[in-house]
Amino acid sequence: MKNKILVIIPAYNEEESIGKVINDIPKDLVKEIVVVNNNSTDNTSSIAQTKGATVLNETKMGYGRACLKGIEYATNKIDNDRPDIIVFLDGDYSDYPEDMRELVLPVIENDLDMVIGSRNLGNAEEGALMPQQVFGNWLATTLIRFLYGMRFTDLGPFRAIKFDKLLELNMVDKTYGWTVEMQVKAAKQKFKCTEIPVNYRKRIGVSKITGTLSGSFKAGYKILWTIFKYI
Repeated sequence: MKNKILVIIPAYNEEESIGKVINDIPKDLVKEIVVVNNNSTDNTSSIAQTKGATVLNETKMGYGRACLKGIEYATNKIDNDRPDIIVFLDGDYSDYPEDMRELVLPVIENDLDMVIGSRNLGNAEEGALMPQQVFGNWLATTLIRFLYGMRFTDLGPFRAIKFDKLLELNMVDKTYGWTVEMQVKAAKQKFKCTEIPVNYRKRIGVSKITGTLSGSFKAGYKILWTIFKYI
């Protein structure tokens, strides 16, 4: 595949999993793996470097902030070194990085703008998706379908998007609304999107969002606020 693919992995205290994630990414497929160390207090950064990833540091906490840091890095590359496709992947080893081949294929072969890896269409290990995640995904994707006219089944973080299209979205969310902002804006701008089934397993460690009641509430509120914000 001739397309230049850059992988962005936001990571906060993922020393137990980040090495596994990087190991399982198909190296013949991607040009560069970027781990954005989001103020970790463990060895996430050093392990990622040892595994061959480019490590960026974002000291202000926030999933969106970490993703924006990665985009800034890609944007600052000289023209002929800029990626064609960005893949976003979490650092907790809940997704299967080897599914990346199927994820980018519709972008490369069918000229689609964005592909979401849907955990609802794929095989999710029992207990991997918390009840609040299942309900939140259903509610959010239902609202997107009715309000914006585009059908999704998941807000999964594992996704591929053309880099030029990503820049057109002018992403701004710095915390929990990152994934839904991308999908809502893509729907508004009539991007060519699809979903593919991806496998999903229990993450290593405790989720910083769904692992706590306050985190789940904040994420749910931000997701709903983002959906209605862009009507």
